[in-house]
Amino acid sequence: MNGYLIFILAVLLGSYILDQIVRYLNLKSLSSDLPEEFVGHYDGDKYAKSQQYSREGSRFGVIVETFDIILIVGFILWGGFNWIDNVARSLGWSAIPTGLLFVGILGIGSQLLHLPFSIYSTFVIEEKYGFNLTTAKTFVLDLLKGLLLTIIIGGAVLALILWFFVETGELAWLYVWVALTIFQIFMMFIAPVVIMPIFNKFTPLEDGELKDAILQYTAKQDFKMGGIFTIDGSRRSSKANAFFTGFGKFKRIALFDTLIEKQSVSELLCVLAHEIGHSKLGHIPKRIITSILSTGLMLFILSLFINSPGLFEAFRMDNISIYASITFFSFIYSPVSMVIGLANTITSRRHEYQADRYAAQTTGNTEAMITALKKLSVSSLSNLTPHPLKVFLEYDHPPVLDRIKALRAL
Repeated sequence: MNGYLIFILAVLLGSYILDQIVRYLNLKSLSSDLPEEFVGHYDGDKYAKSQQYSREGSRFGVIVETFDIILIVGFILWGGFNWIDNVARSLGWSAIPTGLLFVGILGIGSQLLHLPFSIYSTFVIEEKYGFNLTTAKTFVLDLLKGLLLTIIIGGAVLALILWFFVETGELAWLYVWVALTIFQIFMMFIAPVVIMPIFNKFTPLEDGELKDAILQYTAKQDFKMGGIFTIDGSRRSSKANAFFTGFGKFKRIALFDTLIEKQSVSELLCVLAHEIGHSKLGHIPKRIITSILSTGLMLFILSLFINSPGLFEAFRMDNISIYASITFFSFIYSPVSMVIGLANTITSRRHEYQADRYAAQTTGNTEAMITALKKLSVSSLSNLTPHPLKVFLEYDHPPVLDRIKALRAL
């Protein structure tokens, strides 16, 4: 059997088995005993509901992942990629348009196949537990907007990548790396003011106690920003969130309207201080640099596998092409991606502890930070006792009880 095929199947099946083991251990770690920290925040019925939410989400995850592994393995062994390639080539277009069509068919096909799962998750599971506020109209519009943006932006980026690999020879990966780095930085400036408003309405925060407290705090921390906004998260979900995005004059703070409804001014200020902490502590540029370096590594390794006959044989392909090389490389690269992702989640958890500490110290209100974390956990019915292996492999934020413990130790 082809060596590439053996490796790819081993990675796919190994990843699937690991996911199921982690999911099983995580469910076994659910405890019916309410942690003492949350007494008074959770009543018995709601805590039981949070655990049922975790169980139902896990069972649904098993179904989706099982569907995916059967689909992907079957598609590879059947020669489905070759069939799509022949369809794309049948139009007689040049390499780049043919590549765009090949990737487009795969992307749209995958989205259509997963659409029933997305609908069920949104309108059945999330609805059942009181989170879903998305209307059918909003759901459809989000899909269409996302598809249009993917075609326009994703298509342009892919076309540029294909052009470099077709036209510039052995150093193509380096040119692509530079181009993607420029694009990534450009999007960080433009996304908050162009892309995000396509999906959500950003409204300047109204004058009042909250805005005054935020302005006083940011002035004290010498934190310059383009504005404070509320975002209509309630159009889709009752879950609460806040984020900080952009650079320079495009830098903005966004608070979900659902967050403002559920938190006091002091708690909201702590949530905001946490987000500002990521900026003041240099976490954001560190993440950008890590992302850029990871992209460079990926592209260099990709250059070693471009047009590899063995790789195309593994996927039952009749013809060799740059665009299919890029698609198939994702299967080869997944173990490296997993290791990099693991390193990123470990770093991210450390950054979250640091941002928590920054918020508590600069606001002088550790207890408000703790209460804010508790309210966020309760409002999202989050698992308070995840298994350590689940946390190690997947959590980019520490479990809430660990964060509270670290805050109390200040």
